[in-house]
Amino acid sequence: MAPAVPATMDRPHFIGIGGAGMSGIAKILAQRGARVAGSDARDSATAEALRTLGATVHIGHSAAHLAADATCVVVSSAIRPDNPELAAAAERGIPVVHRSDALARLMDGLRPIAVAGTHGKTTTTSMLAVSLDALGLAPSYAIGGDLDGPGSNARHGDGEIFVAEADESDRSFHKYAPEVAIILNVELDHHANYASMDEIHESFETFVGRLRPGGTLVIAADQAGARELTARVAGRPDIEIVTYGEAENADVRVLRVTPRGLTSEVTIDLKGRELTFVVSVPGRHYAHNAVAALAAGIALGIPADELATALGKFTGVGRRLQLKGEAAGVQVIDSYAHHPTEMTADLEAIRGAAGPGSRILVVFQPHLFSRTQELGTEMGQALALADSSVVLDIYPAREDPVPGITSALIIDAARAAGAEVRAEHTMAAVPEVIAGMARPGDLVLTMGAGDVTDLGPRILARLES
Repeated sequence: MAPAVPATMDRPHFIGIGGAGMSGIAKILAQRGARVAGSDARDSATAEALRTLGATVHIGHSAAHLAADATCVVVSSAIRPDNPELAAAAERGIPVVHRSDALARLMDGLRPIAVAGTHGKTTTTSMLAVSLDALGLAPSYAIGGDLDGPGSNARHGDGEIFVAEADESDRSFHKYAPEVAIILNVELDHHANYASMDEIHESFETFVGRLRPGGTLVIAADQAGARELTARVAGRPDIEIVTYGEAENADVRVLRVTPRGLTSEVTIDLKGRELTFVVSVPGRHYAHNAVAALAAGIALGIPADELATALGKFTGVGRRLQLKGEAAGVQVIDSYAHHPTEMTADLEAIRGAAGPGSRILVVFQPHLFSRTQELGTEMGQALALADSSVVLDIYPAREDPVPGITSALIIDAARAAGAEVRAEHTMAAVPEVIAGMARPGDLVLTMGAGDVTDLGPRILARLES
C-alpha cells in the first residue's frame, strides 16, 4: 500500500486550492493526515469542505499566506508566474510541485485506473468510483466534478484501487503510470497547447506508453480519433487492448441503448454473452461511458455481472446534465458541455428524454477565447439542436481577450444554421429573459464550463415568482 503521505508533501500549500483538480488532491492529503493549507481567489463551498477536513484556506493571494514550514507548493498550469505566493516559494527555496506530479505520487503503491479523452472523463471516472465503492472495494478517487452520491470530487479509500481523471489539456496525464487506462475519444481541443490533431495523437500515444507492462488499454471503437490511436499503439506487445462500442469488431459491443426517460437501458455483447444493465443518466454517450467503465473494471478482475449491477448506483455528477430543480412546470438542467461534440451529445440526450411538445431552451456561455476562435462555428451549429438559445459573453478563465473574437461568432453561425438565438451581455438579466420565454413542459439548459452554472437557482427562483 501507499505511504500515508509522501515525505515532501507533509505540509503542502496549494495555490488555487478551490479548483476541481487541486481541491481533490488537497482533500486526499488531508484525509491521509497531511497538514494542508492553501489559497484561492474567492470563498466557496469547496473551500468550506476543505476547512472541515482540517485544511487552512486563505481567500486572496499573498506571500504572507505561505507558511514558513511549508514542505512544498502545489500549482496547476493556470497559476501565473507573477503569483505572489509562487514568488515567495522561489525566494525561500520551497519546492514547487505541479498538480499532476502530486497526483501521481498519491497513486504510488496502488492499482490506478486513469480515465482520459477529450469528453466524458469526469462522468466515467465518477461511474467507476461509485460502482467500485458499492461493491465494497473502497477505492480512492480524484475527479473533476462532485458526485451526486458521496458529494465530493475526491476521497482517500482503504482499498487498493485509485481511480483518477487524466487531463490531457496541458499534457499532465503523461505523469501517470496506470494499470488500466481508458480513452473515450480523441479530438482537437485546448488550442492554446495543441496546434494539430497530430500533436493530440502524439500526446495520447505518450500517455498509452506510460501504461504498466501487463496493463490494459480500454478504448472506443466508434470514434475516429480513438480508432486512429488504436492503430498507432497496436504494436505494443506488453499490454492488452480492449475496444468497446457499437462497431461490429468491438471487443465489448454495445447492442442496444434504450431510453427510459432520464435513464437508459444498455445491452452489450460480452464474449458471446448478452448483459443488460441500467444507466441512471440519459443519452447514448453516457451509456458508452458506462460500458467503458465496465470494461475497465473487468480488466481489474471484477466480475462483470456484479459491476453491471453496481453501475446502476451511479446517479450523476455535478454539471453533467444535472437536474437543478423544477418551477412553474419548467425543469432547469445544468450542462458542463463547452466543446461542440459535448454540446451536440447533451442536446441530443435531452431531446430524447423530453416529453411530447416540450421545448429545449439553452443559456450558453462560451469558454475560452482560443476555443471560440477555433470552434465557434461548430458551437453555433450545435445550438441549432435547441428550440431557442441565449448566448452570453465568452468566459475567459485563464486567457486574455483575443481581438475580434466574441460570442458573435457563435451567434452568427447559429443563425446561419437556422437557430433561434439572441445575445445577452448581462448575466443578471438572464432569469427574466428565460421566464419570458419558458412555458410549462419546457427544459432549460444552462450550458458551459464557466460560471453560467450559477444561473440555475436564479432562473428557478424567477420562475417560482
